Amino acid sequence: MKVLVFHIGPDRYGLRLGGIARVLPALALKQLPLAPDYVAGLLDLHGAPVPVIDLSRLAGADPGPVWFDSRIILVDHACEDGVLRPLGLLAEHVLGVEEVDPAALAGSGVAGPPFLGQVASSGAGMLQLIEPAGLLTPAARALLFPAEALAP
Repeated sequence: MKVLVFHIGPDRYGLRLGGIARVLPALALKQLPLAPDYVAGLLDLHGAPVPVIDLSRLAGADPGPVWFDSRIILVDHACEDGVLRPLGLLAEHVLGVEEVDPAALAGSGVAGPPFLGQVASSGAGMLQLIEPAGLLTPAARALLFPAEALAP
């Protein structure tokens, strides 16, 4: 299985390539006043607003600067109405694509946030998968994808 590898603080994380729609450079975002601190802002994607969450802040790490290797990873997020909407994930120190043996994946053995998945060890160190389906709480989903804004 191929994953896009990045850091949250000093730790390595990965997203399955099959769940990624696009990877963009870290662009300027429109700030959202009074939004939770893990909401980095809105990305203008060809005229359409796309909410972006900061994975470091979501994981409880101190927000860092935007680095030359920071990226916005676009994933398709399933909304309450079943429609897929783009969601941006701001990730720091994106390293590239690595092959992870699915047989090497195991549970972390620790209860954590629902977006943290299985772990695998390799010569490069331990890597934990991020599960996009667990990224947003119902309240965050309602904030970022309000029903009235999604109506056709």
